[in-house]
Amino acid sequence: MLTLVPFVVKHQSPKFLKKTNSRQRHIFAQKRPLPDVIQLLSDHIANQIAAGEVIQRPASAVKELLENAVDAGATDIQLVIKDAGKELVQVIDNGKGMSPTDARMSFERHATSKIRSIDDLFTIRTMGFRGEALASIAAVTQVELKTRQPASETGTRIIIEGTEVKLQEPCAVNAGTSISVKNLFYNVPARRHFLKSASTELRHILDEFTRVALANPAIGFRMWINGTEQYHIQPGNLKSRIVSLLGHTYEKNLVPVEEDADILKIYGFIGKPTAATRTRGMQFFFINGRFIKNNYLHHAVVQSYEGLIEKDSFPFYVLFLEVDPSRVDVNVHPTKQEVKFEDDRLMYSYLMAAVKHALARYNIAPSLDFTLNPEIQQLDSVRLPYTSRQREETEKGYLYNTFSGQNQAHIIERKDSLKQWKELYEIAQSPESKQLAVDSLPVESVTLPSQPSELHTSAETEARGNNNMMLLHGSLLATTVKSGMMLIHIRRAQERIWFERLLAEWNSRNSPSQQVLFPISFELPPQDAILLNEVLPDLAGIGFDIAHFGQNTFVVQGIPAGMPSGDEKEILDEVVEHLKHESSEGVHKRTEQLLAHMARRLSRNKHAINQPEGRQALIDELFACSQPEYTPSGKKVFVMIKREDLDSMLD
Repeated sequence: MLTLVPFVVKHQSPKFLKKTNSRQRHIFAQKRPLPDVIQLLSDHIANQIAAGEVIQRPASAVKELLENAVDAGATDIQLVIKDAGKELVQVIDNGKGMSPTDARMSFERHATSKIRSIDDLFTIRTMGFRGEALASIAAVTQVELKTRQPASETGTRIIIEGTEVKLQEPCAVNAGTSISVKNLFYNVPARRHFLKSASTELRHILDEFTRVALANPAIGFRMWINGTEQYHIQPGNLKSRIVSLLGHTYEKNLVPVEEDADILKIYGFIGKPTAATRTRGMQFFFINGRFIKNNYLHHAVVQSYEGLIEKDSFPFYVLFLEVDPSRVDVNVHPTKQEVKFEDDRLMYSYLMAAVKHALARYNIAPSLDFTLNPEIQQLDSVRLPYTSRQREETEKGYLYNTFSGQNQAHIIERKDSLKQWKELYEIAQSPESKQLAVDSLPVESVTLPSQPSELHTSAETEARGNNNMMLLHGSLLATTVKSGMMLIHIRRAQERIWFERLLAEWNSRNSPSQQVLFPISFELPPQDAILLNEVLPDLAGIGFDIAHFGQNTFVVQGIPAGMPSGDEKEILDEVVEHLKHESSEGVHKRTEQLLAHMARRLSRNKHAINQPEGRQALIDELFACSQPEYTPSGKKVFVMIKREDLDSMLD
């Protein structure tokens, strides 16, 4: 039986293929078997591929080197950064150092001092253990290592470039290890090209430094950025470490958490509800001393704050979970920031209970109190006995008869209910009932038209000068027009009005700023301070007068005209949060996005439409806009309901 093989013709011209029929091609394929295509990669290429998994940016190298220093038993660690880590990342520690042989072996792939058997993989408590970090770093950088054990008189110096050892020699060096990583991705230009801006890369480095320093409060840390000392942190307790790293604003807002169960120990600090911000990044989980990201556990903490913070706010927390290493798998991802638990739901329940307990213990969350107030206890209804006369009068009552009747507990209705409907109608017509809280429903985003539509033109003509308006649920403005009825979403209308007003001021370079009576100062974490400092010129262009005062402190001296005072910190938090998730394309549209964000904030003024003249002014200003139909984000501002559609609703 003839065995068929795939037809492949190599190095043949199209002319040759045309002259060859199918049978000839089949015979030709039998005579020319396919060559072998699977080959072993060279060590150099394999190391570069591994480096791509472990070393994604300068911050990756910072993380690995700092964790190695912690594992080495250092009590003092120094980090030196130049050009956001692209030029230099250097870590100096006073740990146990390495022998000449260990120093050379540390750069080999899968060389590790942490694992001797497969069982060790499931009891890991150290930071690095795969033996890939230094090998991956050396594959894409120029590395210089100096190390000495305390008992040795001389140390060892090694220079490696792209996995090739250029030099190994004895040297004089302090006990411990100093490793310098220079010119990251110098031999992979394409990878270096995709690194972000210096401020973005520096922010990621600060993130990694903060996580390692928080997890090890007993170790002293120093950090230099481009020759300037950014941090000098003394060893101490966790509370002092949080304040030193994240700012003094947290000093009076920390609530201790401490729960010790059989299978899980939880300790650390959470923030009071007043410390919640609209920015992510101040949430830290550590499992057995290792920083992790886990949305499931984060949800447990957020749920514990339900009713205490606003919906779009994020609570502050630095929480450590100590668990048997056999119950958690840290070997899930090369960065080791993702873990798997043996029982996720159990962790969720323990964590939520611990946070709620801490909030209640320090009188932050309300707790149930079944004891009566002394004043209430003195009331006659509580103190005096229940008489037979009172019982008879109660039994004649409407509510008693309704709820005591079998299968009647759900019915609360009287024969004179028509009278109650009349009362309800009269209440609904009162001005007070119309001022209800804003309850906006989400609307699907739509594409923003480039030109005003016919609906815009007709709506403008019919809506102007119409005094027949009614406020619905505090969020909608209904007005009759010639063709039927128009429903206007008030907040979105204000958003469109504010956006075009701010845009006009920006284009004219005449953005008025109102000076605040008492300048407001606030401190940000270093990562957020970098972002805010980057956009201060843009914020000045829309009316903010903000001065950079000190290392991570800012002072607000002026705000855009028309913006209510008191919202400055919250607005700037939202600006920073937006910048954290800004895409590379979004940088070019930053001004427009900042204006849209400011318009959303300024559109929360519900008092402007309490009076009829305010409602008419809203309509006039809306239809004076170049695009009144949609908000800057593409949500509809108003809708027209035709008269025939209204009639059909009652058919």
